[in-house]
Amino acid sequence: MGGGGISSPTDAIDSVQFTPEEIRTIAGVATINKTYVSCHAYTPASIQNAIRNGVRAIEHGNLIDEETARLMADQGCFLTPTLVTYQAMATERFVRYLPPEGVSKNEEVLRAGLQSLKTADDAGVTMCFGTDLLGPMCHLQTHEFAIRSEVLSAAQILKMATVNAARLLMRESQLGAVEAGFAADLLVLNANPLEDIKVLDRPEQHLLVVMKEGRVHCSRWSRVPSEVDVPLQQIQ
Repeated sequence: MGGGGISSPTDAIDSVQFTPEEIRTIAGVATINKTYVSCHAYTPASIQNAIRNGVRAIEHGNLIDEETARLMADQGCFLTPTLVTYQAMATERFVRYLPPEGVSKNEEVLRAGLQSLKTADDAGVTMCFGTDLLGPMCHLQTHEFAIRSEVLSAAQILKMATVNAARLLMRESQLGAVEAGFAADLLVLNANPLEDIKVLDRPEQHLLVVMKEGRVHCSRWSRVPSEVDVPLQQIQ
């Protein structure tokens, strides 16, 4: 937690919660163990404090500015926006989960969300797909595709969920491509998401088959039988 959170009642969004020395220590231990550090951060101050001291990836980043975005791009730091979370938390159904002070914080980052995507994209920041949804909100995760499509192309968004994510996880030799030797994690759709990314937000209409590591976990297509007994609603 490099800075304040929405649902935490006692910290401001613009707070910075670790010293540079602490972050360098955390990042150093991660590097020794051949992994990396990802950091919750919204503001330029908290993002810069993180990435200048060894953090590889930023979650959220709604209040990012051009200078910070350029710094992220120069250092090869990844950004995972989570815009659907704030949209969901602003609805009547889910706003009750927030403390009163969280409502105003959520409104602030919600307003800035789409601009943060454009700022990061203009600077050349590598972005990934994520949602940060919890509990009863998890079924909304595909809505993130539609939100991002307001400022980004379908091809860009698909790369965020595949190629870019594989690079962030340092598994680009196993994930993110349809090639021999890669994990066969595949979706079969009846529409082309490159033409309309929102088909991924309508799985009940367009998702036919889910394959994980080469096994068909669920199928509603008669030509491809399921190999694993997993209800389709669990996959969605």
